[in-house]
Amino acid sequence: MLNGGLAGKLILFAIPLAFSSILQQLFNSADVAVVGRFAGDRALAAVGSCVAIVGIYVNLLAGLAVGPNAVLATLIGQKKRERINSTLHTVITFGILLGIGLMAVGMLVVRIVLEASGTPTEVMDEAMIYIRIYLLGVPFMLTYNFGSAVLRSYGDTRRPMYYLLISGSVNVALNLVFVIGCHLGVAGVAIATAISNVLSTAMVLTHLYRRDDEFQFRFHRMKIEWKVLKRVLAIGIPAGVQGAIFSVSNVFIQTGINSFGADAIAGSSLALNFEYFTYDISAAFGQAAVTFVSQNYGAGNIKRCKKIFWLCMLFGFGFTEILSVIFMIWDNFFVGIYTTSSAVAYYALIRMHRICSLEGLTATYEVESATLRGMGKSVEPSIIIILGTVVFRMIWLVAIFRQIHTFAMLMDVYVVSWIFTGGAIFIIYLHHMKKISKNVQV
Repeated sequence: MLNGGLAGKLILFAIPLAFSSILQQLFNSADVAVVGRFAGDRALAAVGSCVAIVGIYVNLLAGLAVGPNAVLATLIGQKKRERINSTLHTVITFGILLGIGLMAVGMLVVRIVLEASGTPTEVMDEAMIYIRIYLLGVPFMLTYNFGSAVLRSYGDTRRPMYYLLISGSVNVALNLVFVIGCHLGVAGVAIATAISNVLSTAMVLTHLYRRDDEFQFRFHRMKIEWKVLKRVLAIGIPAGVQGAIFSVSNVFIQTGINSFGADAIAGSSLALNFEYFTYDISAAFGQAAVTFVSQNYGAGNIKRCKKIFWLCMLFGFGFTEILSVIFMIWDNFFVGIYTTSSAVAYYALIRMHRICSLEGLTATYEVESATLRGMGKSVEPSIIIILGTVVFRMIWLVAIFRQIHTFAMLMDVYVVSWIFTGGAIFIIYLHHMKKISKNVQV
């Protein structure tokens, strides 16, 4: 990461990350497909009603994992290897404890959130069953995310991909057994997901346990060093809160989606799968940016940090749009995989064409914010993203969507907010790089 050509290394780093996320989404899509095909549209709508809540947890946990990734990568760049092991044990210990806490909070408030978002009465019971079982896997999800962040910090993105391939395959197999064989409906899908989370966590911890270097994990060394945790949280909390609040804005949008009925909920949930596929590519280059920039910033190589930024922007936007175009060309085919209902497909296609077609724009704020976090600046991009997603989208819902109450107008808020957010963070990036360059010259 510190020497030699960058383009090939960035692509080789990001491809397993993107493939891992896409693989995870394929397995999640299998959940949706199994529910839609074998449990019915009401069950599909129940799972769809939980999408925003699940998104809050997924984005919160992924954001928190940016902290361990950035701190460990910086220590590697600074060649402070003696501090790596204490950091590793701190983040794993904290991850387990925080995961349990987040699970408990979710159990207490989830019904309130579902009711506030206008979840239809006819799907509420099934939605509650699904989300409560899903929450049981949160401690394992966070521990896995932190463990994977440790691996990414030194450039290993392949093992997490293999672990997801194995656990995801188990998830799909259990879906078929629980939903088709045991007729458990949404409960079967949630149980399969929780089991797969346990399996992936076990694999990443086993790998760290078997290492014989500074990245070796031992249960008896588990403790929290508060100075280390403070550094990790200084980066992880803004990123995690940003991710969670990003999804909170989707809860408000979900309220608008719910106003169009069960078909719109199911169609929106269906189309969201394709957005995840495309977004995963831009997010992978964001992860590449934070890891590569952290190491090079720690080594004092600012010029290389700038090159990493522009390459990740180019690759993130370009590769994301390639997949988006594929989905647009064969849109009816892809939608038909999930549903045979023309009413559900109608809403799914609107969402795909309004959002998925321009998903490459997400690479702007992803790479920009990741680069700033790699240089220890996590608060500023988080504030901008909160303003650009939550505040801007709420204004859109009140000022525009309320006046033009169409599904298409509701979907347009995403692309407009991406443009606003990406442009604002780019200004912050330019200001910060100018400041750093002056300090280097002095």
